[in-house]
Amino acid sequence: MTDNAAVAAEPQKGFLGWIERVGNRLPDPVVLFLWLVGILVVISVIASAAGWSALHPTETDPETGRQKVIAATSLLSPENIARLWVDMPTTFTHFHPLGYVLVVMLGAGVAERTGLFGTAMRASVRGASPTLLTPIVALVAMMGNLAADAAYVVLIPLAAVIYHAAGRHPVAGIAASFAGVSGGFSANLLPGQLDALLFGITQAAVETVFGTWQPNIAGNWYFIAAMLFIFLPVIWYVTDRIIEPRLGTYVPAGAAATGDAGERDRALTDAERKGLRHAGLAMLFVVALWAFFTLGPGTPLIDEAGPPEARLSPFYRSLVAGFFLLFLLAGWAYGRATGAIGNHRDLVKMMSDSMGDMAYYLVLAFAAAHFVAMFAWSNLGLILAVHGADGLRAADLPAPVLLAAIVLLTAALNLFIGSASAKWALLAPVLVPMLMLLGISAEMTTAAYRVGDGATNIITPLMVYFPLILIFCQRWQPNFGLGSLAATMLPYSIGMLISGIVLLMGWVALDLPLGPGAGVHIPIPTTAP
Repeated sequence: MTDNAAVAAEPQKGFLGWIERVGNRLPDPVVLFLWLVGILVVISVIASAAGWSALHPTETDPETGRQKVIAATSLLSPENIARLWVDMPTTFTHFHPLGYVLVVMLGAGVAERTGLFGTAMRASVRGASPTLLTPIVALVAMMGNLAADAAYVVLIPLAAVIYHAAGRHPVAGIAASFAGVSGGFSANLLPGQLDALLFGITQAAVETVFGTWQPNIAGNWYFIAAMLFIFLPVIWYVTDRIIEPRLGTYVPAGAAATGDAGERDRALTDAERKGLRHAGLAMLFVVALWAFFTLGPGTPLIDEAGPPEARLSPFYRSLVAGFFLLFLLAGWAYGRATGAIGNHRDLVKMMSDSMGDMAYYLVLAFAAAHFVAMFAWSNLGLILAVHGADGLRAADLPAPVLLAAIVLLTAALNLFIGSASAKWALLAPVLVPMLMLLGISAEMTTAAYRVGDGATNIITPLMVYFPLILIFCQRWQPNFGLGSLAATMLPYSIGMLISGIVLLMGWVALDLPLGPGAGVHIPIPTTAP
């Protein structure tokens, strides 16, 4: 292991080495947000003194009847200083992503700790034919994002074992699964934890300008499902036609022992099969329950008194709770069948432990919540959005081109800031309102961000799991270094970025729905009469 660490630590040259050096100089995202708050305070003071302003796109001045003028406000004003210290608990607890993510994780943590996620992934890829091995691994990897970190620590090393058993290069299995789990980070057949997280931030960004806005975590459902089907052949082609031929014939001499590999690849026990059956029944129960709430007597999840386009709003807003219950009951059913859960105390402990895993996220959310809130207090977000929208409108760029530019911006920023939530908390307060003023929905801007966020995950050494993936590769090929991993993953990154942009631009051009009740375009917000 010492030799492997030496290989990983060897200084890298060229573009990837530059990225590594620059990125390593960046502070932790929590500290980065605190720095940005300081910069924001200075800019707000300058903007207030310079008289920066904009006409509010949707509000009128009741005294004049004209569009309300919004002026930049100094964050060092007495009102904002008092708001910072007095409202600090409210600012933190009312940060929208916080509640969404914690609720979903209460259930997902149980499903992960009972072993449901790991067993389900093992059952999905074991026994796959060598010909269809890559697409099956890629599909399970992208679906495995519902399991969050479990996909990295279970599926990726398991894919290497299965490829080796099939007479194929184990590193090719690692590359294919890593591309699916991390490159296809947003691609999935179902909304999940990431949707709750991102749309919570989107909601906060919209409300800084336009007031109350209810998020729909299924607002990208159709789009992320299409991403999965677009990325699947890309990963298949790159693995079988580019990466595996490049790796050559696998020579096991000198490979590190993989003592846990056999355990990961072992056949399912009777208890695990029983657990999967029980978990499946629990999931069907939750689906049937939500169907009953939506279509049954009283239709509590349908607003029958609302306008047609808003009648399903309660259903969409209930999906966070739905996924919580889905994961919780499926994990409980699996755990009871396998013996991982003996009584209710075990269940409660698993839920408590899952909250322990969110400790760093809570610290990050505290910093991000205050950055987003103070950005709104200064009025700079609205001013930048209005003037930015005016500039883009004058440039007369087509919507697909604007959104493709967001993809490229996100992909470049992702090389230096790995956290999906941190990047979106930085970008959303400006991008979302600005594009809404051009008639592009908040859901569409979020979808564009998601395309760029995943594509470069797999080539930046700053991605938190990148060192772990390197160790997985070195178990099979000890001389496999950081540059080797980045070079192996680069074709996936390019392929997924190009195909994602093509999908995005085609989607916008055809004006397809992004999800239930979510379209590409919205009416441009105008001044209220």
